[in-house]
Amino acid sequence: MSLQKLINEGAKIIDVRSPMEFAGGSVPGAINIPLNEVPARVDEFKAMEGPLVLCCMSGNRSGQACAFLGAQGIEVYNGGSWYDVNALVPQNA
Repeated sequence: MSLQKLINEGAKIIDVRSPMEFAGGSVPGAINIPLNEVPARVDEFKAMEGPLVLCCMSGNRSGQACAFLGAQGIEVYNGGSWYDVNALVPQNA
């Protein structure tokens, strides 16, 4: 399934950058869960209505988080850069 379709259908967007990076600009409605907190917050991810689209600055950290969360049985997709994900979000979101 394409990222565009996932986002259009209401996938939650999780930004795994640091809080300072997130505060400097982010996708509207995205949730900030820094990469270093992902392992300790697995239950929080499992409780979210899936699927989840993860993003960061370049796609590297979100890729790491996707690999970890996917191994936990969570439906996650690497959106790559938050800029790329932001371009997919409807303007009225």
